Amino acid sequence: MDSILIRGGKPLSGKLPISGAKNSALTLMPCALLTDEPLTLRNLPRLADVDGFGHLLNQLGTSTMVEGARPEDFGRVMTMRAARLTSTEAPYDIVRKMRASILVLGPLLARAGEATVSLPGGCAIGNRPIDLHLKALEAMGAEIELAAGYVKATAPGGRLPGGSYVFPVVSVGATENALMAAVLAKGTTRLENAAREPEIVDLCNCLVAMGARIEGIGSETLEIEGVDRLHGATYQVMADRIEAGSYACAVAITGGSLELVGANAADMGATLAALRDAGVAIEEKRNSIVVTAPDRLGPLTLSTAPFPGFATDMQAQFMAMLTLADGASLLTETIFENRYMHVPELARMGADIEVRGRSAVVRGVRQLNGAPVMATDLRASMSLIIAGLAAQGETRVSRIYHLDRGYERLEEKLQAVGADIERISVG
Repeated sequence: MDSILIRGGKPLSGKLPISGAKNSALTLMPCALLTDEPLTLRNLPRLADVDGFGHLLNQLGTSTMVEGARPEDFGRVMTMRAARLTSTEAPYDIVRKMRASILVLGPLLARAGEATVSLPGGCAIGNRPIDLHLKALEAMGAEIELAAGYVKATAPGGRLPGGSYVFPVVSVGATENALMAAVLAKGTTRLENAAREPEIVDLCNCLVAMGARIEGIGSETLEIEGVDRLHGATYQVMADRIEAGSYACAVAITGGSLELVGANAADMGATLAALRDAGVAIEEKRNSIVVTAPDRLGPLTLSTAPFPGFATDMQAQFMAMLTLADGASLLTETIFENRYMHVPELARMGADIEVRGRSAVVRGVRQLNGAPVMATDLRASMSLIIAGLAAQGETRVSRIYHLDRGYERLEEKLQAVGADIERISVG
């Protein structure tokens, strides 16, 4: 099993390209199920999860073709075409590996009038039920049955009538599934307290490019007027704000200065504000962000929240960064109840962290020391990489298949900006 070896203590400097957003790509790919015409996505990141989702689409009858990227594209260009759906079932052996697979539920239901999808898997970072997905679809006229670990959804008469739903709590995935189901409904659908994340905006913009009618994009109230059919389109995946924030934390803890090429500051307001509060210098350019580390990081008080608040997907990376801050920081996780599994591993490297329920007190230390550590989930993996880049001595991170799900060519990118990092293959 592969691992990553880091010899820490080297500042980072230069230009680092930011890939297309994983969380957006996995939402845009199922849009291909909504039309019999080709959907081409540019700037698609080279990630295990993207490959896995492509395999799932193939199982449903979608052809996928990867083209050579243009010079201005960091990632791949993939054209998908579901000329005819050959199946409406997403099986357990695929869905269990990737939680985003649940996002085929809405598109299949919208186009075929039925869908059978295994209950999802993914990172073990706490309970992430799909009840809001199902309740939203039921409000739009779907009939839902749960049996033997599968969700079976049907649209009476073969097409959803549409409806209104108020999300009791903000849910990104449920908003995405409801949106994709609504675009082909017979009537109008109104979604209130909808998620407003940039990835939701990206999804809406892609659907509009395919002929959907959506009002309120970027707000908490979305109104979707169903159309009879969607057409194909070519669309560019947004830059990955979580990847950009992760590398910003890496340069902040190691020293030096990085230009994050392709990063969009407009999507990263809470992350950039927190970095500035910690003393990090941020320069926003037209198509990049320059991040420069301070002499010593300051402590922070942060609480995760739905967009535009501080993203839960940035909590672990900031925790790693704050292990070397001058003072005590307080982090509170409000989204997932089991997202501190990286704390014992950071402690192995000399971090002083005390978990108190959903909060963690991080007391800054003068030095981290390299150690063998084990990744537990995607963002926790990156927190260990960040700590290892700043630690004295060698850090070996194992179980890095988590990293490969969400960070494209991580070691290559870091090597190019001065890190002493390499992938070690065993067996």
